[in-house]
Amino acid sequence: MHATSGNPIIRRFRGPSAVALAAALLHVGAAHAQPAAAPDQTDTLAQDEQTITVTGSRIERAGFDAPTPTTVIGAVDLRQGNRPNLQQVLNDSPAFRPTTTPQVSVGNTSSGSAPIDLRGLGGGRTLTLLNGRRFVGNDNLNYIPMGLVDRVETVTGGASAAYGSDAVAGVVNIIFKTKVTGITVGATTGISSRGDGGRYGGDITLGTGFAEDRGQIMASAEYMKDRSIPDRNSRRNLGSAGIVRLNPTVATDPRQVLVRDVNYGNVTSTGLITSGALAGQMFNEDGTLRTYRAGQSLAANPVTTPFPAQSIGGADAVGLYDRVVVSTPVERISAFARASYEFGAGITGWVDGSFGQSRSQYDFLPDIAGPASLTIQATNPFLSPAIRARLAAAGQTSFTLGKFYDGPFMLGLDARRRNLEGAIGIDADLGGSWTVRAHYSHGEVKNRTRNPNTPIAAKLTNALNAVAGANGPVCAINADASAANDDAACRPINPFGTWNASADALGYVMGTQRSDSTNKLDAAAAEVQGDLFKLWGSQPITIAFGAEARWESQHATAGALDLAGAFGGVNLYGNPVSGKFNVKEGFAEVAVPFFEIEDKVKIDLNGAARYSDYSRSGGVWTWKGGATVDLFDQLLLRGTRSRDIRAPSIGNLFSVSSLNVRPLVDQDTAGRAAANPAYNPTPQAVTTFSGGNPDLVPEISHTTTLGATFSPRFLPGFNASVDWYDIKIDGAIATLSGTQLTLACANGNAAACGSITRDATGTVSVVRANAQNVARFETSGLDIELSQRVPLSDLSNALSGTLNIRALATYVKKFVYDTGITRVDSAGDVGSATTNAIPSWRGNLIVNYQGSALGIDARVRYVGKGKYDHLLDAVLVNNKIKAFTYLDLGASYKVTERLRLTANVNNVFDKQPPISPTGPLFYDAIGTYFSVGARVTF
Repeated sequence: MHATSGNPIIRRFRGPSAVALAAALLHVGAAHAQPAAAPDQTDTLAQDEQTITVTGSRIERAGFDAPTPTTVIGAVDLRQGNRPNLQQVLNDSPAFRPTTTPQVSVGNTSSGSAPIDLRGLGGGRTLTLLNGRRFVGNDNLNYIPMGLVDRVETVTGGASAAYGSDAVAGVVNIIFKTKVTGITVGATTGISSRGDGGRYGGDITLGTGFAEDRGQIMASAEYMKDRSIPDRNSRRNLGSAGIVRLNPTVATDPRQVLVRDVNYGNVTSTGLITSGALAGQMFNEDGTLRTYRAGQSLAANPVTTPFPAQSIGGADAVGLYDRVVVSTPVERISAFARASYEFGAGITGWVDGSFGQSRSQYDFLPDIAGPASLTIQATNPFLSPAIRARLAAAGQTSFTLGKFYDGPFMLGLDARRRNLEGAIGIDADLGGSWTVRAHYSHGEVKNRTRNPNTPIAAKLTNALNAVAGANGPVCAINADASAANDDAACRPINPFGTWNASADALGYVMGTQRSDSTNKLDAAAAEVQGDLFKLWGSQPITIAFGAEARWESQHATAGALDLAGAFGGVNLYGNPVSGKFNVKEGFAEVAVPFFEIEDKVKIDLNGAARYSDYSRSGGVWTWKGGATVDLFDQLLLRGTRSRDIRAPSIGNLFSVSSLNVRPLVDQDTAGRAAANPAYNPTPQAVTTFSGGNPDLVPEISHTTTLGATFSPRFLPGFNASVDWYDIKIDGAIATLSGTQLTLACANGNAAACGSITRDATGTVSVVRANAQNVARFETSGLDIELSQRVPLSDLSNALSGTLNIRALATYVKKFVYDTGITRVDSAGDVGSATTNAIPSWRGNLIVNYQGSALGIDARVRYVGKGKYDHLLDAVLVNNKIKAFTYLDLGASYKVTERLRLTANVNNVFDKQPPISPTGPLFYDAIGTYFSVGARVTF
């Protein structure tokens, strides 16, 4: 689809892509991140000699409407909300699930990454491209400089035949500007209404032509620092919320309730005495005692359980999420440069280079594996003489201390992710309609993760066991001078108070978890396109065909302490993942103008096929067939059917196996006891292997889309589209337990049966619980888009500027995840801790006014009502969550021909999320947020 070359009037596009692209081009003057250009260029609505191609298909031909639905994120979308990176721009769109974001990835090691998740099917099932090609940093959009992004095209149907593996949910194609002249410098800063969450950054974009404009050089670099919001209790509903028994003392009442401020009832940061004469006393920082101010007990019998595992409220009580941040910090740098040159004879060569780095550093989690219940001897030298006297008077030789390990025991995270890539390519006009494109790229992503301040389990045990020595407290293992010194480095820890552990003791106890990995991607592709012949219409049959190859590898290492399991329950990197594979592919796509009656009926057919040969799993076919029917140049009907794949990742294939001997309950018992009386349905020593599986094969998906777009002549500037999608993924990669595998086998899953070995009696002896192709996804729904463009001069000659209205909505009818053991439809679930939660409805309404100098926009973001988790319907009394609506406002003003200022307010009414035990997925955790920016063009 093209604008007509040489004509300043933009051609009327069709479909969701058309609606979005038209709006994007019409809003180009309001864009926050524009190409550096001549001073008047940024406000031109349509440029002479401008050609825009929407790449929902590999076919690029004027008048061809691709049958695959495509939505375009244009200039206004990129500017709205002044989001800190491209991922968060996309997550505002209804079709994306914000699975990994700074407010969701709290307390885990994915902080600093920015993948996208179309349809909620998982980031690995969305293919991300840069200018139509694969790039090594595709799962971290922190590497993308926003200053060069022209638009983002989202193909919302299966597209593996056109683009290859991982395009099961769809394709996100990030398209950079093709020409930049001059220099543009931008700066932005923001802060929440509570004075936290500060953010600042800047960017520079520059470009110039040379050799009489046959050559072009352009580059962009961006820096952004987004600070953490550390105090979770500063936001309502985000403290240590949880699901608890409604009436815990009534055994016959199974009802539960989701409430705020769910805390531990048996530990405090300073230490809580839970046994003996001093029970109910907690330590102050100076080592004295005071009465513990407890919350409402959630014990079944508060009398016999005075210190329950859970309580509600309590002035001195603490919960896990009290110490987890609201949003994680990230500091990122991204840069991209391109040089191109027209050699003549229709040949253009180009070279790309990119660099990106994201880094997160913060205290991300208390030591959840530390011994919560400590036996303290009454002679512990860190106890005051007064407390030791009270214990002696009571005849106590020890007591139990409940300890929560925050403060100096907080685990740190220092995650640095670095991307470096180069690409070279050639585009050639072979004459007539025939063109060829080819490229090769090599890229590497180096991930360096450190978790400082992690207690080494054995050393923490040693240091907590303190006794009196000749010169003060010593570790008990070193108290007997006549015996061999067990650990001369041991220094005892004072557990009474949050901050009373000495630097020497912490230095002895703490270690750093280490993980280093390098992912490499080499990719090469060549593609030819041209017209064959005409049938009976005005347009010829067009074909595109080519070949691709990829070589992917990962090499990972972990620290010696990690490999030894020294960090106990918080050992994160014990099994590094290394391996490699390659794939070679051939593909073809054809567009056939099948039937046409001018201005009345036009029917186009489209088909694609790809054969992929994977070094690990062999060959696999993907295909797509589709058609469009254009009626009276106003109504376009379209449909596709495709077979798509997602190949297993490096981690799926090569994560290090572990061996355990475990009990198992056989769920596939039919006829076995009758066949052999020695059969045992509950063997207690089954050898169980788990980890990656080099024998995995690609997941297979079938996708159907049916839709229509309507652009009536009687209502100029109006466009509407509705598309229905249905996706079924078979052989989805999952890891089941041995018991689950026997049940899956009983249900007819051949892959599960193949992972079970039985002895001569029929008893299970070995289970390979590695990742297997055993699960299934099913999802279906509607994508809806409406837009209206109104030049205000059409209403009155006294008015100027343009009013643009756009609405996007996604309805999810079903979202089923079937492991062969359980089958759960989570469509309509919106709980923060609910597996595969996805709202039934999400939508955006965008209203934008653009004048010659002033641009104003308002956006309403909508999340439909739902349930925290429909599986809890029978017991959770407040399972229903109301619909949420957020208002964002923005403005831009051209002060001079070279200077433009912008301002944004997100979540104007400071709406707080529903009660969220973890980071809320679909709701704003930060509250009202202000940001301003400026751009200067030279």
